[in-house]
Amino acid sequence: MEFLSVCDESLRRAAAVISGGGLVAFPTETVYGLGGDAFNPAALAKIFEAKGRPRFDPLIVHIAALETLEKMADLSTLADDGREKLAVMSRRLWPGPLTLILPKLKAVPDLATSGLATVAVRFPDHPVAQRLISLSTGAIAAPSANPFGYLSPTRAEHVRDQLGANVDIILDGGPCSVGVESTVLDICGAQPRILRPGGTPKEAIEALIGPVLSDGEIPGGSPVSPGQLKSHYAPRTPLLVYATEDIIALPGEKGEAFLFVDGASRETWLAAQQGNVAEAETNRITVRVLSETGDLLEAAARLFEMLHELDRPAISRIRAQLAPEQGLGAAINDRLRRASCAAR
Repeated sequence: MEFLSVCDESLRRAAAVISGGGLVAFPTETVYGLGGDAFNPAALAKIFEAKGRPRFDPLIVHIAALETLEKMADLSTLADDGREKLAVMSRRLWPGPLTLILPKLKAVPDLATSGLATVAVRFPDHPVAQRLISLSTGAIAAPSANPFGYLSPTRAEHVRDQLGANVDIILDGGPCSVGVESTVLDICGAQPRILRPGGTPKEAIEALIGPVLSDGEIPGGSPVSPGQLKSHYAPRTPLLVYATEDIIALPGEKGEAFLFVDGASRETWLAAQQGNVAEAETNRITVRVLSETGDLLEAAARLFEMLHELDRPAISRIRAQLAPEQGLGAAINDRLRRASCAAR
């Protein structure tokens, strides 16, 4: 495994690895991805093996040019309304943290789509990702660069610590700006449906194309996009989630960690404990806040990094506050709820 800073030479080396069937971990605006040639079944198999990912869970294909869609998506099978929505979203929301579910062409290996008739496609908004894709094969399949089901990586160091020798090259592009995975939107049906909330809020999508469904249910029990499994994105330390009014009433116990969305909630909790931050730390209660001001963009960007920090043997349990169910709060809550399922 090579751990490389981003420069022209390292990007060319990484692109050669992708083109040769190897694996490269690279930054995007959402999280770090574990990338392989989307058209190479052997490379795709390496991705599943490196992550310990079940093959029924489809991958997202990353592109760096809209023209690449013609090589993987059969847009002729979309209804006129679907093609119009695709045109609007690709023009206004790409590049960005939005993945679209589209009818696939046979050129896309079934392994990338878990045998489905659809393919998940995203155009990342990150110069390193775009350059790597363009220099290699033009389409890179890339789930998050972490062991399956565990916390997503938002720094190159997270990838190194979790996957290590399972990756040929790790490109260190610094911290991810969005910090949660992309929103996954299925536009193949009669009405668009969000399969996974993420970095593009539902409100931003509806402002462009009108109402979308957001039930996220898995038809027949099999995922049709990444991030639909009930238990996912989990730290090894048990994590429990609470509404604001519930977490501020909880007494802290020795060895626990409390993760608040905003500073005001933390202060209310501390007042209820008749203590302060210093006393909480004296009692070995770790207290962290995603955003002092409650800014959901900042909270989302810090979520996985904070969970990585709290996921250590000295902490017996993480008690996390749910965010307001709006904007990026929906994505934050989705990740927290799926992580909490692993503790049950």
